[in-house]
Amino acid sequence: MFLLLLASVRSQATGVSDSLTAVLEQAIADKPAITKQKEATILAIKQSLSPEIPPAVTIELNTRLFKEYQKYQIDSAIAYVNKSLAIADQYHVSDWIITSKLQLSNLYSFTDKFLEAKELLETIPVTRLSSNQRADYYEAWLSFYEHRAANGYDKSQGSRIIAYRDSLLSVLDPASNRYKINLAVKSVINRQPEEARAILLPLDQPGMAKTKPEEAMLTYLLGVSYLQQKNNELARQYFTRSAIIDVQTAIKDNASLQGLAIMYHKEGNIKLAYTFTKSVIEDAIFCNIKFRTLSISELYTIINTEYLANEADAHGKLQLYLLLISTLSVFLVISLIYVYKQMQKVSRIKEALDISTQELRNLNEEITATNKKLTESNTQLSESNHIKEVYITQFLDLCSTYIDKLETYRKNLNKLAIGKQLEELYRVLKSTHIIEDEVEGLYAIFDRIFLGLYPNFIQEFNLLLLPEEQVSVKRGELLNTELRVFALIRLGITDSNKIAEFLRYSVSTIYNYRTKTRNKAVGKREEFEKMVMKIGNEAGASGDFNTKSTTFSDQTVN
Repeated sequence: MFLLLLASVRSQATGVSDSLTAVLEQAIADKPAITKQKEATILAIKQSLSPEIPPAVTIELNTRLFKEYQKYQIDSAIAYVNKSLAIADQYHVSDWIITSKLQLSNLYSFTDKFLEAKELLETIPVTRLSSNQRADYYEAWLSFYEHRAANGYDKSQGSRIIAYRDSLLSVLDPASNRYKINLAVKSVINRQPEEARAILLPLDQPGMAKTKPEEAMLTYLLGVSYLQQKNNELARQYFTRSAIIDVQTAIKDNASLQGLAIMYHKEGNIKLAYTFTKSVIEDAIFCNIKFRTLSISELYTIINTEYLANEADAHGKLQLYLLLISTLSVFLVISLIYVYKQMQKVSRIKEALDISTQELRNLNEEITATNKKLTESNTQLSESNHIKEVYITQFLDLCSTYIDKLETYRKNLNKLAIGKQLEELYRVLKSTHIIEDEVEGLYAIFDRIFLGLYPNFIQEFNLLLLPEEQVSVKRGELLNTELRVFALIRLGITDSNKIAEFLRYSVSTIYNYRTKTRNKAVGKREEFEKMVMKIGNEAGASGDFNTKSTTFSDQTVN
């Protein structure tokens, strides 16, 4: 399980690196469009410059151009800082003079003009610096000594680099990103990667306020910290993230891309190493960053040689593959001809099989239809048998009940005759009350038995009618007259005479009930009664009705 988990984590990490690498390659491919957009931004600022605007506005616009050109095209950045410096000298604005000199010294350090950078820094009065200018002042000296050391001019100035970095940290706001990034740089230089990550990882969280250059710098430092611990996968991820920001924002000083090129070269991925190194050296030459050009030139020569050798080897293999493919193509054509002939034979056999299959399918459909009819017939027979059993039981019970009631009725009449209560006897014989009560009792028994057989009859019957024409029963009723007519039809009694006799109505009344209800049907009227006959087919006689437990003791049969 541990090995599987480890493999899963590694595959996920590799997948992240591959997706980031794809984004980076696309960004490099889009560099012409990115450069065009950058030039459009610069042009918009330049168009705002004119002799009529105030000097302060001119300096502000020149400063914006300096920031746009700073890591894009250093020579242009120097030109606009010099313009700002000339205006500041002309109007004796000391703050702008100091700011321009600090900006210019930084640019000179990048282009290996160390004498000019040092001269500018030495002319700056330290005691007159503001807090922000003091931080820029220390950073300018730090940049001066770092670039001298990087170019091999003076590698014995490590103590000064440390001193100026400490001085820079002493004047920066500890809560600022600039302070935290410089503190992380110090930890990385001192080979303390865990301390560097403790500072940088909180800054890398979503929602943390930071500029694109700050994000590019902190992800680059995170990559270096992981590289110091030989965690190449995470180092590659952070270097790639940093390089993507650099390329997408037209920053030409690509330390992250250079680090990636070195890593891929060591891993033997010459194609990516060549792509990234070529991009770095093109940007360095375009921007005129001397130390970056020198540091990448040797690696580019090595990678370019290996890349060309790989291309030549690939070209030789390609020729061999073309020869093999040509040979295989001949065999393929022969095989295709043979396969085509075989396919013709198979096609003829398949046609014969299709005819046989169709005949079998037709026979199967006929057998299925016959089986369906038999099943329906069996279901109907089973239902009819069950209904017969239920009604025979109820009929016997009902007959027994009515015999008892006739006997009681006879005894009552006999008593009246013996007692010579002739008026009362005539009154009882003329009264229809007993008959009406018995009829109501009979209908109640019928309703109960029928709904026991088909408990969902009313709901299913209403589904056959239009929504506005659906039937409802009054409180205390189980079925009404209209429902009893179609209940009898469901039981197979379709003769209107028999229905009329049972319900004690005229034949014309029953006919009117049937016609009126058919006119309310949702579907075809002539199919309505057939659909009624199918109500309850699934439940049918297997409803909840229990013949053994059904009695008439609770009916109003007296």
